Amino acid sequence: MSSAASAILTKGQLLFAAPEPVTVPIAGRSELFPVHRIYCVGRNYEDHAKEMGFTGREPPFFFMKPADSLLVVEEGAVGAMPYPTLTKNLHHEIELVVALGRGGRDIKAADAMALVFGYAVGLDMTRRDLQNQMKKEGRPWEIGKAFELSAPMGPITPMNEVPDIGSAAIALAVNGSVRQKGAISQLIWSIAETIEHLSAAWELRPGDLIFTGTPEGVGPVVSGDLLDGTIEGLTDLRVRVD
Repeated sequence: MSSAASAILTKGQLLFAAPEPVTVPIAGRSELFPVHRIYCVGRNYEDHAKEMGFTGREPPFFFMKPADSLLVVEEGAVGAMPYPTLTKNLHHEIELVVALGRGGRDIKAADAMALVFGYAVGLDMTRRDLQNQMKKEGRPWEIGKAFELSAPMGPITPMNEVPDIGSAAIALAVNGSVRQKGAISQLIWSIAETIEHLSAAWELRPGDLIFTGTPEGVGPVVSGDLLDGTIEGLTDLRVRVD
C-alpha cells in the first residue's frame, strides 16, 4: 500500500457524503433536537390490544423505526406523506412521543422520568396488510412499520411545560371525523415503566424517541385524507396522505 493511500485510510476519509442528521424542532426555541433511535411500544392500550385480537397486560414488546423514517412537521404546517408502495391497507396510529434528553442502562421506573426532555404528537403509520402477513409467517414486521416517512411527528414540547401529560387526552381525526380517542392515563405500561423495560434491553441515549402506543380505533386512510392528531398541551400534528 502506498504512503498516500495509507494516509487517506488513517484520516478516515468518507467514501461518499454522510447523510444529514435527523432533527426535530423544539416548540418555542431555536435549538433542534437531534434524533438517535426510534423505539416503538406495541399494543400499549388495552382496548387497542383487544381490537388487534389480544387481551390483558402482556409484557411490553418493542420494535424500531430508522431515524430517517421521520416526517417532521413544523407548527402550523401540513406534512405531506406519499401513499407507500406495496400496500392497499395503510393504517393510522396516533401516539404520544417521548423524547429523551439523557441516557442510561438499567434505569428503574422511579428514576426514569429524569431522562425525559419532552413530548410530541406522532403517528405510527402502518402497512397493515404487510404487517399481518409477516405475523402469519412468523417473520419480522419491518416491511409493515419501518418504511420511508412512516413516522410523522410534530415539534417537541419540553416536559416542564406539560406537567400533566399523564392525564392528557389524545385523539385523531381523519377529514374532520374523530377516529381515535383516549387518554395517556390509559397506557398499559406508563412512560416510566416503558423506559425501565427499554433500558434493560438497550443502552438509551440522548436523542432517543419512544412512540408509546396507540388507543383503539386504528383504521385505513387513502390518498387525499387529512389527519389531525392532538394531545392536550402539545403542538397539533397535521398530515395529508398524497
